[in-house]
Amino acid sequence: MQEQVNVAILGATGNVGRLLLEILEERNFPAKSIKLLASPRSVGMIITSPKNKSYTVELACPEAFDGIDIVFASAGAKVSQELAPEIIKRGGVIIDNSSAFRMQEDVPLVVPQVNGEDIAKHKGIIANPNCSTAPLVLALKKLDEKFKVKRVVVSTYQSVSGAGKEAMDELTLASQKSLEGKSHDYKAFVHPIAFNLIPQIDVFTDNGYTKEEMKLINESRKMLHRPDLAITCTAVRVPVFISHSESVNVEFASNVNLEDIKKTLVETPDLVLEDNIKEKIYPMPAMVAGKDPVYVGRLRLDESQANTINFWLVSDNLRIGAALNAVKIGEELLKIRAPLAKTL
Repeated sequence: MQEQVNVAILGATGNVGRLLLEILEERNFPAKSIKLLASPRSVGMIITSPKNKSYTVELACPEAFDGIDIVFASAGAKVSQELAPEIIKRGGVIIDNSSAFRMQEDVPLVVPQVNGEDIAKHKGIIANPNCSTAPLVLALKKLDEKFKVKRVVVSTYQSVSGAGKEAMDELTLASQKSLEGKSHDYKAFVHPIAFNLIPQIDVFTDNGYTKEEMKLINESRKMLHRPDLAITCTAVRVPVFISHSESVNVEFASNVNLEDIKKTLVETPDLVLEDNIKEKIYPMPAMVAGKDPVYVGRLRLDESQANTINFWLVSDNLRIGAALNAVKIGEELLKIRAPLAKTL
């Protein structure tokens, strides 16, 4: 019989927090109990799960983690940094969706299908990668093992849900106002998002890249165990509610052909190849939202560069890029029985 554990969801009222509860139920995660935690403004809120179970939101404070084995955190970097030591002190493990710990050397950054073995190295914290990095490394992992990836060029087209519920509400309202020919305020983004593209996600760094772009670059190197990987990125916010898309150009160290590439992608766990240009079949955000796999299409050779391919990748950023991946980390944590923080 599988071990049952006490679970808490930190940041339970947000997009990812609510989806975490849903996915825990979907996958029959062995939870003896589930506690929902949030900021003072949400305390007392009743949340009903898809299986019609009602939960009362409690205050996210140190004492709330007494007796909790696994915490799925999606409340932002600042909250995670404040509460992670308290969780560990009480013997729990935090699986964190924020950027707070991703690049710490002693914190595993994990997509289980890519580097699940790293989970065993945890010291009470396991980091979930950025929502655009997770699907990318899933697509690259087996390609790198078989053909040795030399260089990657990525352009991301990221939905507004990656910026939270307020951003989704802003896109709805702004679209309505624009269609009516009325002006509107914008707060979630640095420019209007309705009927627009914004080539900036997060703030710019000294090298001219945004923090979002550098996250994808650095996190990919860490999870693929390729600190030398040549990879570059441009991240763009698009007026889509759910699902991130990516245009990916991959150069290999040796000769490749499309049939071998296709075969490798088809063999990749949790990846679906949708690639039939004659029938105009390829992944699109609207078709992928709410689904678990990473979808790849528009696979073709780069005619300008030897040993290089292009493909188009789409995934539900709230699932593979956040909640689903976090739950899968939790499943693997229990499966390999990695020591909990209190035994370290």
